[in-house]
Amino acid sequence: MSRIVASRTCYPPHYYDQDQLIAAFRDVWGQRHFNVDRLEQFHRNVMVGGRHLALPLEKYAALKGFGDSNAAWLDAAVDLAENTVQSLLDSVDARPEEIQLLVSTTVTGIAVPSLEARLMNRIAFQTDTRRMPLFGLGCLGGAAGISRAAEYLRGHPDHAAILIALEFCSLTLQREDLSIANIVSSGLFGDGAAAVLLAGEKHRLYNSQGPAILDNASIFFPNTERVMGWDMVDTGFKVVLDSTVPEFAREHLRPGISAFLARHELTVADIGEWVAHPGGPKVIDAMEDGLEIGKGTLDLSRESLQKVGNLSSVSVLNILEETMQRKAHQAGDYGVLLAMGPAFCAEAILYRW
Repeated sequence: MSRIVASRTCYPPHYYDQDQLIAAFRDVWGQRHFNVDRLEQFHRNVMVGGRHLALPLEKYAALKGFGDSNAAWLDAAVDLAENTVQSLLDSVDARPEEIQLLVSTTVTGIAVPSLEARLMNRIAFQTDTRRMPLFGLGCLGGAAGISRAAEYLRGHPDHAAILIALEFCSLTLQREDLSIANIVSSGLFGDGAAAVLLAGEKHRLYNSQGPAILDNASIFFPNTERVMGWDMVDTGFKVVLDSTVPEFAREHLRPGISAFLARHELTVADIGEWVAHPGGPKVIDAMEDGLEIGKGTLDLSRESLQKVGNLSSVSVLNILEETMQRKAHQAGDYGVLLAMGPAFCAEAILYRW
């Protein structure tokens, strides 16, 4: 067994409200889009109030292709990842040498050596620290990263692990793509990073107040590759985002979650707390409807979406942090952390306070 000790979220310093961003998109696409008012409607419908960006808004026009965008991603990513992980360690008075595994996840940039390796040159982790870079999981990455770390800690109960998730979605925007998927994405996704510290049951940090991870599950929906993901094109990451995502959440999520909980003789009704990746407003509504957990159960997901947008793999970790800090918990309470992402698939984690 392992325990979630702490979660911390950090953002790049460049924040813009949705009105500022809509004005910028009008300047870029206004001469080419057949209905610029429709563009604004798409951006309003996602219920995002503002977003952090990796770069100042005026610098995006100078990015001429994937090479420029990825170089900008790497320059900003290492600094933000370092700040996030250091903040996490400081928050629980943990030392880098107490960490035996670093997991990183991203789907908005490519780095070789990978992100967690570059962190080891910034923060004094031991040179024998194990590394696990995860790529391609998208919005699923935060939940899957916790799962993979927890699985490692079951076999190494005297170890501790850190997951770092970092997404600069703004640097994937395809300015020549006027598809609905790209326009919706341009109004929905934001930038940020989050880090989570987990400890095995024989590690000193296990004696924290965080929830213990009991089990995790992966749920795969066959032949759904075109529901969500990237097409790799000469200009970089071109979004694949099908309108059926809310339908999948409403119709297909509950059977897998119910089967997962049944392994522990639990039902959906036994779960008092849900930490869910927000997706978008329709996805949040669909999860509440499909799981039959009651309107308003996922209000922290709605709040995160409104404040900073969909942060891909980072969002569920941000909501985890807010849940740990703001909600009252009783010993023995059950919770589920949940995210969906490319494949199409879901990852669920059962925990108990």
